[in-house]
Amino acid sequence: ISSDALPPVINLMRYSSQGPAIERRIENATELNEPFPEQTVTWIDIQGFGDHDVMKLIGERFGLHPLMLEDVINVPHRPKAEVYNDQLLLIINMILTSEETIVEIEQVSIVLGKNYVITFQDRPGDVLDPIRNRIRLETAPIRQHQADFLAYAIADTIVDAYYPALELLGDKLEDLEEEVVASPTTKLLHELNRLKNRLVNFRRAVWPQREAINSLIRDHHLLVSEPVRIHFRDVYDHCVQTSEVVEMYRDMVTGMLNTYLTSIANRTNDVMKVLTIVATIFIPLTFIAGIYGMNFQHMPELSTRWGYPIVWVVMLLIAGGMLYFFRKQGWLGGDGDED
Repeated sequence: ISSDALPPVINLMRYSSQGPAIERRIENATELNEPFPEQTVTWIDIQGFGDHDVMKLIGERFGLHPLMLEDVINVPHRPKAEVYNDQLLLIINMILTSEETIVEIEQVSIVLGKNYVITFQDRPGDVLDPIRNRIRLETAPIRQHQADFLAYAIADTIVDAYYPALELLGDKLEDLEEEVVASPTTKLLHELNRLKNRLVNFRRAVWPQREAINSLIRDHHLLVSEPVRIHFRDVYDHCVQTSEVVEMYRDMVTGMLNTYLTSIANRTNDVMKVLTIVATIFIPLTFIAGIYGMNFQHMPELSTRWGYPIVWVVMLLIAGGMLYFFRKQGWLGGDGDED
């Protein structure tokens, strides 16, 4: 257990097809030693792993395999679905968002037993309030199902929370896409790199879950009924969709980075073109000025009355002629000659 792990907060919800749901905070882990009624489904939500004795007691109470408990506590862990004796472990990633950005990616471990579900999170805060609200309603369809349906509902809610996160990223991409052409700045480059890193983390969180969910569909686990297995197909489809959207966004960011580099290169080329044109214009002018700047005694033009204005006129004609030529070629913003 990490030294900075938060102390565990344990909440219990118990429900059946009839009657109000029971919901309470577990102050002492020994309260979990009481037997669970057969005709009910119990959901134990544990947030925080900071107490070794509590985690050990929970492991002993529910007979959690040491390897299962190790996978649960040692976060982050690659998403997977595994069977340990008469329990099923599903590890998936939860993405938390605020109004403007993705806050963090957190691992959620779901342990499915005969008539109970245990969820483990390393810190408070999740996206599972919609499930809690549904359980509180006596007429909610979820209360007509067994524990495996609750495990599915938790996984489905976590995966569905990816869509608001993707929408935030999509909106950010649209804003940056307009800026990358209009005003490609260094700040914009940093924003694109941050967004690219965020998408890489998003992909790393989402991509492995496809195989984890697919294994629940492909393998016939005794704890997962056939109707619930069919429901997990919907979760798998959502995982595939989000993975494809993330890949599309990554391609868009790569394209925007290329556009940014192209825009910067074009601007550099424009600056170099202007500097080259200015230098080219001044080459003949410098040549003329250099000739008449020589200190020879016998230079006929030096004694000419109109020599000075004539030199200016010649220089202006040369500069004007060269500007006209460059304009004609399209090097100064013109369209150039049309064939």
